[in-house]
Amino acid sequence: MSELLNNNDYKNWLVELKSTIQQRQIKAALAVNSQLIQLYWDLGKQIVEKQETAKWGSGFIDQLSKDLRLEFPDMKGFSKQNLYRVRNFYLYYFQHFTNVAQVVRQLESSNLPQIASELEEQLFQIPWGHHILIMQKLKDVSEALFYVEETIENNWSRAVLEMQIETNLYRRQGKAITNFKNTLPEIESDLANALLKDPYNFDFLTLSRKVKERDLEIQLVANITQFLLELGKGFAYLGRQFTITVGGKEFKTDLLFYHTRLKCYVVIELKVTEFEPEFLGKLNFYLSAVDRLVKADDDKPTIGILLCKSKNNLVVDFALQDINKPLGVSEYTYTQLPAELREALPTIEQLTEQLNKEDDR
Repeated sequence: MSELLNNNDYKNWLVELKSTIQQRQIKAALAVNSQLIQLYWDLGKQIVEKQETAKWGSGFIDQLSKDLRLEFPDMKGFSKQNLYRVRNFYLYYFQHFTNVAQVVRQLESSNLPQIASELEEQLFQIPWGHHILIMQKLKDVSEALFYVEETIENNWSRAVLEMQIETNLYRRQGKAITNFKNTLPEIESDLANALLKDPYNFDFLTLSRKVKERDLEIQLVANITQFLLELGKGFAYLGRQFTITVGGKEFKTDLLFYHTRLKCYVVIELKVTEFEPEFLGKLNFYLSAVDRLVKADDDKPTIGILLCKSKNNLVVDFALQDINKPLGVSEYTYTQLPAELREALPTIEQLTEQLNKEDDR
């Protein structure tokens, strides 16, 4: 492709491109990631356009890589492989932008430039390594944008992002059966619905097939960091077996949380069997007790989440019909460990003893 070096169009474009990169390098010192991704976006767009119009041949990207690395020897990202990634990065999202533009034009909206700008801004907020991971693992752009938004919202590392993709958060988020629409104001209902998943993934636990509710509760608390990550942003853990006294009698919730965005207490009850309608009666009682005896005047109504091993969605829907407290029902899944591995792990008694020691501190 040495003949490209004698092509005036190519040489003029290369001069402009080098100048752009130099300017972006200066800005990148102030906002490294955003400017870098924006550079890659613009470079990918130009590569696609030049391949369509300039007719520079199949070795164009190889030659471009050599020229850019020669000009910017201290700057990574100009390898042939990464330039192909940069090109694919633009093409990956271009179809989505095109579809959005068509919808906006059909609505005769004048906000197309603003919408395009907002979509691009999202892409510029996460690191390049995250983008590579997303492109490698996801074909659907709408799903990809979901993970981009969640990464920005929750400040996920690449490892956490990969875990969320592998556990299929996109298809679990907001899928629980709830009565929030009928029991919460619209804004709170939408947020609460979006926060719940179905099913919850408890693969970080070490449980046998015949697990007891106490075992499940203790292991979730013993793995509270992973549990909070699975619950999602905003959940603050307050305790297990939280005691509420009503009429001189003590009652204990399985797990109690406070949600910092919803501004409310969240009671989570655990069941190791299939959903039964009577489970909701006990949880409804706990919500009434927390609302009356625990929550402050400026707290929002307490929400209940019932986690079951399995459920019949129609039965759950019927059971929620006439309950006036905000409740959601989800399943959970976990990987059953072979007996020889379980024997090498701490027992429930050992975990209980450790948790009790931590509670006493």
